[in-house]
Amino acid sequence: MLRGILSYWIFPIISGVVWLGTLLGLLCYWCVNEDYRHYSSMDPRQTIAYISDVGASTLKPLFIAGCCVTTVFLDLSFGADRWLRHKGRLVPNTTLTEKILSGMTIVFAIIGTCGLILLSIFDTARHSKLHNIFLLLFIAGYVISAIFICWEYQRLGMRYRDHRVLRISFWIKLVFVIVEIALAIAFASCSFTKNYNPAAVLEWTIAFIFSFYVFSFWIDLYPAVRTKGSGGYRGNKGMNEHAGQSMEEQGIAGSDRTLMGEGHGHHGYNQRNSYYSNNGGYGGSRPGTAPNQQSGLRGMALPNDF
Repeated sequence: MLRGILSYWIFPIISGVVWLGTLLGLLCYWCVNEDYRHYSSMDPRQTIAYISDVGASTLKPLFIAGCCVTTVFLDLSFGADRWLRHKGRLVPNTTLTEKILSGMTIVFAIIGTCGLILLSIFDTARHSKLHNIFLLLFIAGYVISAIFICWEYQRLGMRYRDHRVLRISFWIKLVFVIVEIALAIAFASCSFTKNYNPAAVLEWTIAFIFSFYVFSFWIDLYPAVRTKGSGGYRGNKGMNEHAGQSMEEQGIAGSDRTLMGEGHGHHGYNQRNSYYSNNGGYGGSRPGTAPNQQSGLRGMALPNDF
């Protein structure tokens, strides 16, 4: 039973749980075990520790391990999304632009991965400048990656309008981008003006919100469970072609209605009557067209992705 349920969606779940566990472990350790200790890397006026302040102390091995596992499984989620769309297990990327956007999403996610792993190794207590550079790389990499995947999902959602999962995922990721950019600007402003306590609160907030972004990829990958062992969307190519033909039928009917109702009068009626009389009358069907194609899109839907 588990074999039929477990799939690529487990990658973002592992990533999100590890990241959330790492953050909670660091925060609880500083509050409970360290009793709000003032670390040497903190400013004399600072009373709230940054994540990196706690991560540079006794729990540095936990911080490094948590960052590595989180980013590796998150990158596997990006890769799985691209692979499943390529294989037709999820709604496929059908244009060059969508494939480029997907590729750029993965590239900037890898840049963010490098930033997070390196900032955990080059801690703020011993390598302050390098740590800040890698922090910027981490935030910028994943925010830009999220922008590209939002762009990709927006295009997919326009093509596959009956797939609610694409719209849901798009809006979740768009909210993440907007909120994280706003918080990152506020964090940078507080850091440069030496308001370290507000900056520390903002850093913890940004990190916790990032965990929900990671979990959102479960929404994207879980539908692949439904297409496991089947032809997926590649296997339903004929159905997609049928949808295209039905849309053409609707377009023809719409043109006929326009000819009748938009100021063409008797001339429009004659054109419509001529078309139908040449093709078997009002009760007939167009030559070479199956009866089920006459109804347009009614009663016909693409396979659900969720």
